[in-house]
Amino acid sequence: MVAISKIATGNGHGENSPYFDGWKAYETNPFHPKDRPDGVIQMGLAENQLCFNFIKKWVMEHPEASLCSAQGVAKFKETALFQDYHGMPEFRQAVAKFMGKVRGDRVKFDPDRVVMSGGATGAHEMVAFCLADPGEAFLVPTPYYPGFDRDLRWRTGVELVPVVCESSNDFKITRNALETAYEKAKEANLRVKGLLITNPSNPLGTILDRETLKGIVKFINEKNIHLIGDEIYAATVFMEPEFVSISEIIEEVECNRDLIHIVYSLSKDMGFPGFRVGIVYSYNDAVVSCARKMSSFGLVSSQTQHLIASMLSDDGFVDSFIVESKDRLFKRHKYFTWSLSQVGIGSLKSNAGLFIWMDLRKLLKEKTFEAEMDLWRVIINEVKLNVSPGSSFHCNEPGWFRVCFANMDDHTMEVALLRIRTFMLKHNEAMVPQKLCRRSSLKLSLSRRRDGFMSPSIMSPQSPLVRAIN
Repeated sequence: MVAISKIATGNGHGENSPYFDGWKAYETNPFHPKDRPDGVIQMGLAENQLCFNFIKKWVMEHPEASLCSAQGVAKFKETALFQDYHGMPEFRQAVAKFMGKVRGDRVKFDPDRVVMSGGATGAHEMVAFCLADPGEAFLVPTPYYPGFDRDLRWRTGVELVPVVCESSNDFKITRNALETAYEKAKEANLRVKGLLITNPSNPLGTILDRETLKGIVKFINEKNIHLIGDEIYAATVFMEPEFVSISEIIEEVECNRDLIHIVYSLSKDMGFPGFRVGIVYSYNDAVVSCARKMSSFGLVSSQTQHLIASMLSDDGFVDSFIVESKDRLFKRHKYFTWSLSQVGIGSLKSNAGLFIWMDLRKLLKEKTFEAEMDLWRVIINEVKLNVSPGSSFHCNEPGWFRVCFANMDDHTMEVALLRIRTFMLKHNEAMVPQKLCRRSSLKLSLSRRRDGFMSPSIMSPQSPLVRAIN
């Protein structure tokens, strides 16, 4: 057998995570209201589909934005020919302006510092290559997006050191947690090169307040390490408090700007993951120069640049879109969390993102990650919902699950909520005999006759439902 590379034969991609296993379960049996009404509903994909009719209206009214239309074909040749890795000037200008609008125009971005990449995945890897050598490390607060293990580690050789955040304080990033992670890295002989924060948070759906951000900037300045701010959910903040960008903080505090870098994308804020528009915005000239050269390996197509430049240059559309998107996210989030609360399911209080951090700790048969995985398998295989277990996000406490609510239409959401209600009803009924088991067998028998419990098949100790939640 001919030998191939370690990357090719290793499992650094992280595809064996339950985060990706849930996707596979969905792909083998996807829900469809007519063709597969019993299929798996995808609630593990953080996708923003709530404003597509709003965007479609703009596209229909601006056929010149498409090169494949009679109105836009005049620019086909010049757009189809070679484009260098700087990107089209109008694209970078439009993206820089949009980034400012999303942040309430409280800060401006320089188009010459906008470096394009193939989605946020490519942008994160690009930053990792620019800032760290193989064997060096980034600190990452938990819970964090499972894809970071792939994006930042797989091909770069960089290590990730968890900054353990806990539910007792709503997973806030504290100075003590940062110092503890930094010291653990030193004890492991890892040189820490940076701290990666996600604001708004994936999977928590929360934002970092101004004081926390100032503390983080103080920490990285004292340690002389880089700060990477993943702000790809910036426009998904749908209620107060408002989003605060790291770009605003460095205007307010003394800071070495060479240490500050932002990763942005249109995948979440606009709902365009298929367009693969990722952005690196660095305040470090050397990083901008290197990243721009590296972008040759993951450019945004010129056709996409042309469309995005046209769309984001329309101030009226952008202003209306930002307001409309927030309103639709707010309404969906409010209804979804209220519906869960009606069946006794809570979640972390949140005001951003395309998901909630659902609390199912009380459903675990014991407080272990094995029990969490047992419950997750029931949700995937029996309830037929692809939700993502907290352990795949490196959460240090079992029982939390990320559930996406913006990647489906109203009908699919109602089907999902009905399945959850049915599951919780069965759970509540299954729990009653457990309590009664502590009484005498005579009282147990009388109670069953009086109250009318679940069928023997459901109540069997061999039932997957009972095994997972009892």
